[in-house]
Amino acid sequence: MDLGLKGKHAIVCASSRGLGRACAQALAEAGVNLVINGLNAERLATVAAEISDATGVTVTPVACDVSTPEGQAKLLAACPAPDILVNNNGGPPLKDFRQLDNDAMVDGINMNMLTPINLVQQVLDGMVERGFGRIINITSMTVKMPVAGLDLSSGARAGLTAFLAGIARTVAHKNVTINNILPGYFATDRLDGVLNAGMARTGNDKDTVAKELAAKVPANRFGDPSEFGNTCAFLASQYGGYITGQNILLDGGLNPSAF
Repeated sequence: MDLGLKGKHAIVCASSRGLGRACAQALAEAGVNLVINGLNAERLATVAAEISDATGVTVTPVACDVSTPEGQAKLLAACPAPDILVNNNGGPPLKDFRQLDNDAMVDGINMNMLTPINLVQQVLDGMVERGFGRIINITSMTVKMPVAGLDLSSGARAGLTAFLAGIARTVAHKNVTINNILPGYFATDRLDGVLNAGMARTGNDKDTVAKELAAKVPANRFGDPSEFGNTCAFLASQYGGYITGQNILLDGGLNPSAF
């Protein structure tokens, strides 16, 4: 399927590994030129070369902290007029809410709510003027299905979801969409933190904890990052223009809700 994205330009935040990299890979395979981002310059350069060599698109690595104004400025200097913005960032670690001081809560809200809003503020009007734009926010299944210990992450991402829900409706007529993808348990480094917490809680080895967790998912497995990346690419495509303001849950059926 031709997604109609050849020659488009995208900023994909936190894309040196995990779900961000999967989104970058899928967009590149659709012909999108990329600006990718991460904190580790060496790893980022390696990923940029791998994606470019495999797909033939231009991939520009920008090593920076996207949570800072300086980092955001670097991303937008590398791609001043993105057609696609994929908002992604690391989340606070699993922690009892009683252990969160005010600074930790402010940091979590900055990472998972304010940073993506800052970037949307800076790119949205240009997308409207050009008559095409796709903004995709990587949030979490915990927005719909809270998990104790991930309260800060869930709260900040839920705030982002609510903040952008109305905005999405104001630009849809200009072929600009804003959607969220809510991942469940995917086989990424982030999952390791959940498994390690399970090991500490139960005393079981990692394989046992992983099997028990996967068994709770109706699909009876963890998600493959490529499944997530290809969903992102579809939402960004010419076929995604009638989908906006939505929360796309990719969790293997874990959330038992009918709506």
